[in-house]
Amino acid sequence: MIKPEVRQIKLSAWRSRLLFGFLALGLIGLAGRAAYLQGMNHDFLQEKGESRYSRIVEMNADRGMITDRNGHILAISSPVASVYADPKVIDIKPEQLKQLAGLLEMDSTEINARISRENSRFVYLKRQVVPDIAEKIMKLKIKGIYFASESKRYYPESEFAAHVLGFTDINDEGQEGVERGWQDKLAGELGRRRVLKDNKGQIIEDVENIRAPKPGEDLVLSIDRRIQYRAHAELKEAVLANNAKAGSIVVLDAQTGEILALTNLPAYNPNRRSSITNERLRNRALIDTFEPGSTLKPFTVAIAMEIGKVNANTVLQTAPGMWQVGRKTIRDVSNKGELTVAQIIQQSSNVGTAKIALSLESQTMWEMFNRSGFGALTNSGFPGEASGILRPYNKWRPIEQATMSYGHGISTSLMQLARAYTIFASGGELKPISLLKQNMPVMGQRVISRDTAQAMNRMLEMATKPGGTAPLAQISGYRVAGKTGTAHKLIDGQYANKRYISTFVGYAPASNPRLIIAVMIDEPSAGKYFGGAVAAPVFSKVMSGALRILNIPPDAPANNVVTFTATPEMGDEG
Repeated sequence: MIKPEVRQIKLSAWRSRLLFGFLALGLIGLAGRAAYLQGMNHDFLQEKGESRYSRIVEMNADRGMITDRNGHILAISSPVASVYADPKVIDIKPEQLKQLAGLLEMDSTEINARISRENSRFVYLKRQVVPDIAEKIMKLKIKGIYFASESKRYYPESEFAAHVLGFTDINDEGQEGVERGWQDKLAGELGRRRVLKDNKGQIIEDVENIRAPKPGEDLVLSIDRRIQYRAHAELKEAVLANNAKAGSIVVLDAQTGEILALTNLPAYNPNRRSSITNERLRNRALIDTFEPGSTLKPFTVAIAMEIGKVNANTVLQTAPGMWQVGRKTIRDVSNKGELTVAQIIQQSSNVGTAKIALSLESQTMWEMFNRSGFGALTNSGFPGEASGILRPYNKWRPIEQATMSYGHGISTSLMQLARAYTIFASGGELKPISLLKQNMPVMGQRVISRDTAQAMNRMLEMATKPGGTAPLAQISGYRVAGKTGTAHKLIDGQYANKRYISTFVGYAPASNPRLIIAVMIDEPSAGKYFGGAVAAPVFSKVMSGALRILNIPPDAPANNVVTFTATPEMGDEG
């Protein structure tokens, strides 16, 4: 057998050496790159690696509680869970979808639409789910459904303190009232922690706390829940009885300026967001301004007494019940004839007050109103508070100065009006307003002398007795002082016919004032509209209850209330 010839091919030596050189260079390059990555660029790679499984997550801070002055809880946060899904990994059976929809009180098609978003890794199904429901959803064991811990604000007093407290949004940030005004203190500071997550996004290990959450501060308000409840109930009854559009009431501590109660109607329930509308949301006592009418007369008379223009017994002629100032006529409800200054306040004479006003320099009168807080914020802390309007005195015409003396041509909020009356209730000092409980004596700003304040106190007490405009403000066992106001509403710059703002501001006990209450009824339309007939009875009921709640001793016999017959002189329309 012939063996095949085997040929051997000899390669040039330089080719093998070249190949070996390329391999050696490659190995050197790889070694260099490894050294670079492991040495010089280690931190960058470490960061990129950790980003695949390490996360920094925020830790919620507990929102501070809000309580009344006696420690009763007005607002508190409770733990809830928010349910969310990862559309990329979710795996849900039809029966599970039906059960989930029932627990979340949602339509199955809506849930299906959310979890079908192809380009999303995160969708909320429902925020702020109560723990019991969250636990039931967890037991369904649906792949791709997760939970986030949150908190939900709860208001035990519902609508009774709504305009004081306001509410928070779904992210627990204050939107109105105290919740918004004191947001920074209540909210606290979020914490941060580093965690490890698996490929499903679930936390498998806590690595470290970077910053512990700082809980929000608790707030102790000046509000007294018992007085707040009484004020709201009586205001509601009055608004309904008088078929009024709206109403407001403010209760102040005459000695400290603390707000013991503040309520408005219409109101809303902050626990039911569906009840919140713009009309119900308005904190009328602070943001709505109106012409205060005759409740401003005591300030005009006070400055005239302070500078010696008149005294309580000075007699002025108001007949025939009208007075011409330029081309305008100022009118009283009836012809009151000769009246002392004390009777001008008691019977609320526009003519008498206007004559006193025009005996003053416009600057002097303006300064009295300005020092009394009109045209300036009360600095109560509420967001959106109105300052009202007090025009510069050098722009006043005589008729404007005359009408301003009885509350026309000037605008104020009910809170400003209530605060201004601290001048008469505290011996001549304007007290600062506070919505937080005060534990120290409060110093006021002196506006008039103690003697003038005491003289005004006696006149205002006369106004609440038979012969005055507010005998319906009387309270059994207590002496009461105060002033009515009735003014036509200004609508589009014109005074509206038969549409009124009825007010009463007063305090008690008159011998040693402890509480001030201001009441405003907007557009009463059940037949009565004078402040003495509409607002004064609300004052009487709320003040009577508040004095007894606070155990303030009586300063009059139990039978001190004098019955009377209503007369036209009880009116105070300006």
